Amino acid sequence: MENAIEVKNIKKSFKIYFDKGSQLKERLLFHKRNRYEVREVLRGISFEVKKGEALGLIGHNGCGKSTTLKLLTKIMYADSGEIIMHGRVSSLIELGAGFHPDMSGRENIYTNASIFGLKKKEIDSRLDDIINFSELNDFIDNPVRTYSSGMYMRLAFSVAINVNADILLIDEILAVGDTNFQTKCFNRLRELKSNGVTIIIVTHDSGTIEKFCDRAIWLNDGLIVKEGRSDKVIDAYMNFMNQKKIDRNPETEILQTEEKNSEKETDADEKNKSDDDIIDYSANRFGLKYIEITKAEMLDNSGKDKRIFRTGESLTIKINYHINKPLDEYVFGFGFYNLNGDCLYGNNTQIDRLKIDNINTDGTISVDIEKLPLLSGQYILNVAVVDSDGTPMDFYRNYCGFEVVSDERNMGYFSIRHNWRL
Repeated sequence: MENAIEVKNIKKSFKIYFDKGSQLKERLLFHKRNRYEVREVLRGISFEVKKGEALGLIGHNGCGKSTTLKLLTKIMYADSGEIIMHGRVSSLIELGAGFHPDMSGRENIYTNASIFGLKKKEIDSRLDDIINFSELNDFIDNPVRTYSSGMYMRLAFSVAINVNADILLIDEILAVGDTNFQTKCFNRLRELKSNGVTIIIVTHDSGTIEKFCDRAIWLNDGLIVKEGRSDKVIDAYMNFMNQKKIDRNPETEILQTEEKNSEKETDADEKNKSDDDIIDYSANRFGLKYIEITKAEMLDNSGKDKRIFRTGESLTIKINYHINKPLDEYVFGFGFYNLNGDCLYGNNTQIDRLKIDNINTDGTISVDIEKLPLLSGQYILNVAVVDSDGTPMDFYRNYCGFEVVSDERNMGYFSIRHNWRL
C-alpha cells in the first residue's frame, strides 16, 4: 500500500526564556535577563502512514504529540529531517484557528476553506453541506464571537471534513461538543476513512484510539517508544504510566476534620446523658473514646505504608489502638468508599465471627486482603472500633485517601473474575 505520510528523522527544539523583556528598552537595558535554555521536543522520530490508515499518537503532556502534528501541517518547521505529505491536508489543530471573531459563520467558512486550498466555486457547492452538518443554520450569519466553544467546534469540524482532503489531522478537538455531535463526528470520520482518507488523531483518550485507529505511536520525551497495533501500544503505555505513578507514590495526607475543643462536662451531666447524646454522629470522627485508633496503615507485601496500589495486589490494613477503658468485647472494622461517600465494601471482626475480648493493653490488629479487587480510581478508607452492641468507640470517616491503578479494561469499581462461553 502506498504511503500518504513519510516522516524521516525529524528534530525540533524551542528556546525557553526565563525572563525575557517584552519591550525593546527592557531588552537593551536588561540584556542579562534574556537568558534561555534550548529544549529539544523531538529528538529524531521517523514513521510512515499508509493511505486510508488511521493513526493515533499517545503520550503524556509535553512528549511531542502536538508538535508533531503542527510540523505535519507546516504551522511550524523542523530543525532537521524530512516530512513528505502526499495529497491535500486538512487539519483541526486548535479550536477555531483561522476564524475571525467579527465575521459571521458563513464568511468564516469561505475564509477557512480557502486556507485549505478550495476555490470559491468549490466552497459554493459545499456550503449547504457544511452548514447542515454543523447544525448552525439559525446562527450561521451571526458573528462567531457570539458562538460558544461547542458551536466553534461544530463549524471548524464541518469545514475540515468537507474540503475533500486526502489527509486529516486532528488534535484533541473532539473533546468539545455534546455527546450526540461527537457521535456524529466519529461516524463521519469512519465514513472518510472507508473512502480512503488518511487520519492522524492526537488525544489522551486511549479508548478513542483503540476503537478507531489501526495503529498507534507512543511518544515519550521526544522519541518513539512503541509503534504498532493500537491495543498493544495502549497496553504498554498504560502499564508504563501506572508504574510511574506507583514509583512516585506521593504520601496522601490523612483526611480528617479538626476536633472541636470543648470543656469537659461534669460527672453529673455525663450521668444524665445517653451515649447518643454524647456522640456526634455527624462529625468526621466520633465515639466514646474508651478505645482510640492512634494510627491506621495500608501496607503492601513488603510492609511499606503507601497510598497507591495495583488491582490484584495484596494489601494489609493495620490498625493501631490505645485503651482508655477496657471493654468486654471489641469489634474492629474497615470500609472502602468512593469520593461521593458511597460504601463500596465494608467488613468487621463481628461479621467474620472473630470474637475479641479481654484486651487491657495497647496493640494492633491487621486484616490481610489477598487480591485487591478495586479498579482504577480514587478511594477513601474508613476505620472504626465499636463495642459488641455497635456503639462507636472511635469511628474515623475519611481516614485517608488512596488510589488504585489497573491494567484491566473493566468498568465500574470492582474486578470480577469471569469467563465467556458461546
